[in-house]
Amino acid sequence: MKREPILECDVLVLGSGAGGLSAAVTAAAQGLRVIVAEKESVFGGTTAWSGGWMWIPRNPLATAAGIREDVDTPRTYLKNELGTQFDAAKADALLERGPEMIEFFERNTAMRFIDGNRIPDFHTTPGAGTGGRSVCAMPFDGRELGALIHKLREPLGVMTLKGMALASGQDLAHFYRATRSLKSALYVTRRLAAFAWQKLRYGRSMHLVNGNALVARLLKSAADRKVDLRTHAKAIGLLRDDSRVTGARVEIEGVVHEVRAARGVVLACGGFPHDVERRAREFAYTPSGREHWSAAPRSNTGDGIRLGESIGGAFDGTLDAPAAWAPVSLVPQRGGAPDVAFPHLIERAKPGVIAVTRAGQRFVNEASSYHDFISALLGTTPGGEEVCAWLICDQRFQRRYGLGFSKPFPFPLAPYLRSGYLKRGATLAELAAACGIDPQGLSNTVSTCNTYAKEGFDPQFHKGSTPYNRVQGDAEHTPNPCLAAIETGPFYAVKLLPGSLGTFSGLATDANARVLDRNERAIPGLYAVGNDAASMMGGCYPSGGITLGPAMTFGYLAGLSLAGAAHDETRACSSIHIKGTLQ
Repeated sequence: MKREPILECDVLVLGSGAGGLSAAVTAAAQGLRVIVAEKESVFGGTTAWSGGWMWIPRNPLATAAGIREDVDTPRTYLKNELGTQFDAAKADALLERGPEMIEFFERNTAMRFIDGNRIPDFHTTPGAGTGGRSVCAMPFDGRELGALIHKLREPLGVMTLKGMALASGQDLAHFYRATRSLKSALYVTRRLAAFAWQKLRYGRSMHLVNGNALVARLLKSAADRKVDLRTHAKAIGLLRDDSRVTGARVEIEGVVHEVRAARGVVLACGGFPHDVERRAREFAYTPSGREHWSAAPRSNTGDGIRLGESIGGAFDGTLDAPAAWAPVSLVPQRGGAPDVAFPHLIERAKPGVIAVTRAGQRFVNEASSYHDFISALLGTTPGGEEVCAWLICDQRFQRRYGLGFSKPFPFPLAPYLRSGYLKRGATLAELAAACGIDPQGLSNTVSTCNTYAKEGFDPQFHKGSTPYNRVQGDAEHTPNPCLAAIETGPFYAVKLLPGSLGTFSGLATDANARVLDRNERAIPGLYAVGNDAASMMGGCYPSGGITLGPAMTFGYLAGLSLAGAAHDETRACSSIHIKGTLQ
């Protein structure tokens, strides 16, 4: 019998999103030999498509800016938000060790961060923050990756301008104001010219932002530490010696290898957003598992979770929600390719748009978080009916902000109308007929909303009443940055469906990211991070960045645990490179 080729390392990481690469870089920085096995042809997972924000209260960038809070304040917020799902050990690990993680990566790697000091938490329960709890990777010049740039997953196409990603904050704001501000117009012109040259010269943008910059910086850090980075490498089984996990069988470029990992294995395969069978079991509203559209990569099919379960790891399906819900619209593709899910994360808070059911009635504060939006829709839709809603706006709104995938002026509307993605009506009645919405219900709703908009107050759902609402709205619009009348025809609509940015349910882990069995005992040598681990937020969504913040932190803790490193090693840092927010 032909023997399988053997590869040896100290740590084997399966998957290459933020959690997996955080563990890999941390372990390598402690002197361990690390292999990262990614089953796709590119690195980055869902992280590379994400906004890249990490929720890390008390982080060094906030402290340097004079924003200080004791650990009890964000801890109180988590206790109020998570309720019975609150895990004190994991909360303390995030709040105490998260800032340490930021310091470690700033000091020892190519990671550099920008602050989110003006980004508030989603809700206003006791302990909520109005800023200073978020960080993001600083934009990165992709040319610094060398040949690795061609193995970095590109940003999600439908969220870019022909491949050019826009960072939240001032970058995106300039594009919104380009037709109304000379300064913004010049900024946009420079950005577009630089992108056009890079596209011609390199085949893609080299100005990396958001989650793409986060993965790029982690890849650079991994390469600098001699981490063995493998693509087309799919794990097909774990190896055990008595009760300890000692590696995995990995099919690399079509050849099965026995990869021996002396210290252990980290599962970081991205959860199960495209595992139809598990979705059918875990998502109550979709009995077939197919009435759901995730914006995560299609290759995230639950591999890591199944590997963990195969040796006794416990799957935790007791969370308040099994996934990070988000409204999506389906963008038709040419040549019969499957539709692409466009996540609606931004425009819902802008003034002059509402969301309605088939009855033409509002059901939610449109400026609330994407997770809360779908939670409300699921709670509103009668059993047996299709879970869907419609975003409704007028000509002024669409041309100023865009609606979903349909871009604002000066982009033409014809392609979106021709494909059927965007619906249009000269009157609200015509629009209702095109969408299958009750016309009288829609007319009544818009009339009521227009009255509220002129007063600047929404007594039904309080749109624009919270710090999070307002920061997502349009600061130049008064008196309420989230409210405006819908009155200038023609009128437009996009159909929204229940989707997700990733899954929350996953393998049970402890505060060091070790996988637990059904008796809550750690399985020696096996760790899970990112969406392969059950979310420490318990299926709740208290703020932006609550996936990547814990992913980076628990990846860091897993790397230290695998190395047996002292937990206070990085507290001895004597200096840290703090960067300001990119303007």
